[in-house]
Parts: sequence; structure tokens; C-alpha cells
Amino acid sequence: MATRVRTARRINPIKEFFMGQEPMTNGLWGVVFFILSEIMFFSGLIAASLALREDTLVWAPLFDGVANPEAVLEAEFQTVFFAFVLVGSSLPMQYAAFAIRKGNRRGMQWGMAITLVMGIAFLISQGLEWEAAEFGIGNGAYGATFFLLTGFHGAHVLGGLLFILVLFLRSQVGQFDARRNTAVEAATIYWHFVDVVWILLFSLLFLA
Repeated sequence: MATRVRTARRINPIKEFFMGQEPMTNGLWGVVFFILSEIMFFSGLIAASLALREDTLVWAPLFDGVANPEAVLEAEFQTVFFAFVLVGSSLPMQYAAFAIRKGNRRGMQWGMAITLVMGIAFLISQGLEWEAAEFGIGNGAYGATFFLLTGFHGAHVLGGLLFILVLFLRSQVGQFDARRNTAVEAATIYWHFVDVVWILLFSLLFLA
């Protein structure tokens, strides 16, 4: 009994929430280090954006050399709504991880399916937002920053969706169970990272 108590005390609640009680495998460590490198990548982009904003006399998009502040995208209903959609997609993805830890493959599939729908909806919204923008990547520092940051983030969302889709298809042929689900845990961690990055970018581009 004493041994069981000591073991329970050594459980890290944060790790248990995101990764379950399985030991850190090489695959999970690989995902952790990959995300750390991505944090540095986006940190560099955000730092460059802030530096440009500080040093640029006219931050608003330029059209024929004239600033047009009204052309800057505002945080309208659609933009805010789909930001909540993307961030909210972390919930079904985390549910998928919880489900497979208990051997519930069907629950995992439902969680992944909902995540895929929400992620695709976000990408479609971002594409429509790009099309409706009254400025381009060549219209000053703001335009370049806007399309660079949202473009790289969109590419990461697409990569995450493809990752989840592959896992969903693998689950259809009976893969993954309560003891073999490292890939699902990795996809969940990555998806949380993508959502957190969007919170930062949304705040920088639309609220700051």
C-alpha cells in the first residue's frame, strides 16, 4: 500500500492531463523538442513584427504611397467567431486523447472528426479573409507582417489537420488502444500549440 501511495505522489498532474500516465517515449520527446523549435520560430516572427511596428512611421497599409488606415482589417464578427472556433477545437481533440486512454476508439474518432471540421472551417474563413483584404503583402510593413504571420500559422494548421486525418484513417483499421496511443497524444499536444499561437497572433494583429 505504501508503495502505491508513493507512486501516486510522483504523478505530474500537468503531464498526466496532456499525455496521460505513459512514460515519455522518444516520439513524445521528439514532439516536445519540435514544438520548442516552433516556439522559437514564431517568437522570431512576432519580435520582428513588433520591431517593424516600432520603427515604421506609417504602420497602416500604403496604396500608391498614401496611408489608408481604414484598410486595416478590424476584428469583426467573422474573425472573432472563427478565432473561437479554432481555439475551441482543442476541446474535442483533448477529448479524443482522453477517450483513447480508456480504450474508447469510437470516442477518439468522434473527437478527431469534430476537430477536423472546426480546423477546416477556420482555414476557409482565413482564405476568405485574405480575399476580402483591401491590401496586399506588398502594401507596407503591415501588409507584409499580416500575410507572413497568418500564412505561416495557416500552414501549421494545415499540417496539424493532415496529421489528425492520418490518425483518424489509421483508427478506422483498428489501430490505437489504451496502451498504444503515442501518436494521438503527440497530435493533441501539437494542436494545442497551434491554438495558443493563434491567440497570440490574433491579439497582435487585430487587438493591439
